[in-house]
Amino acid sequence: MSWYQRKERGIITPTAAKRETPDGLWHKCSNCKNVMHQRELKLRNYTCMYCNQHERIGSAEYFNILFDNNEFTELNPTLSSVDPLEFKDSKPYPARIQSTQRKTKLMDAVRTAHGKMNELDLVVACMDFGFIGGSMGSVVGEKIARAVEYARQHRIPFLMISRSGGARMMEAGYSLMQMAKTSARLAQLAKEKIPYVSLMTDPTTGGVSASYAMLGDFNIAEPNALIGFAGPRVIRETIGKDLPKGFQTSEYLLEHGFLDFIVDRKDLKDKLTALFKMLQ
Repeated sequence: MSWYQRKERGIITPTAAKRETPDGLWHKCSNCKNVMHQRELKLRNYTCMYCNQHERIGSAEYFNILFDNNEFTELNPTLSSVDPLEFKDSKPYPARIQSTQRKTKLMDAVRTAHGKMNELDLVVACMDFGFIGGSMGSVVGEKIARAVEYARQHRIPFLMISRSGGARMMEAGYSLMQMAKTSARLAQLAKEKIPYVSLMTDPTTGGVSASYAMLGDFNIAEPNALIGFAGPRVIRETIGKDLPKGFQTSEYLLEHGFLDFIVDRKDLKDKLTALFKMLQ
């Protein structure tokens, strides 16, 4: 006879009564791999409580962080890309746009809005990396240009939050033209002496970093963000040398004079408010 005998008494849970942990309840840090509750992550403005990793977020989260009571008026919300080049890779460009719109519930890779931040009027343009890698196409350029013009006409400070892989290859030259268009509008804003702050987040690369992202009266960034034109791998293969440690991170760019300061997302709203009050 076995020394162990199973007894009927005790904790016996029928399979039908077992409950799985709800999806989306916990978050695993992309850097240190520690786990924290989604509620705590949101309270910390989507930064890790263990290593302060700034997780990638989109326009909805940034608008909630910046605008008082998450109240704002979205500008030009219905603009959508067309297909002037009749481009096709693994699928036609219009089909790619439509499937991405359904998946992300976004019209394109940037949203623009006007609202109040600590009772200060502010126009914000925020890129969404989830929409074809935050790529800059004709709609992105047009919405940013219109937002800058809105800020100029109403004499309201402008904040650009960049997160992008660069120009959108499906629009080729039309995409590259947005670099000049947005830069020209920002020059008009500067002529009117209306403050423009550019916030670069992870990653900010390609034509975006080569145009409006680097044209702020103040260029700032989140900690440990990748910022540059070409990626580190491309540069390494081109020059045939290993890159310095931390190359193209926010901290490296700050040390070499490309940024004015680095701001922790938990302090973003208060620091931006103080900065705009000084500029005004």
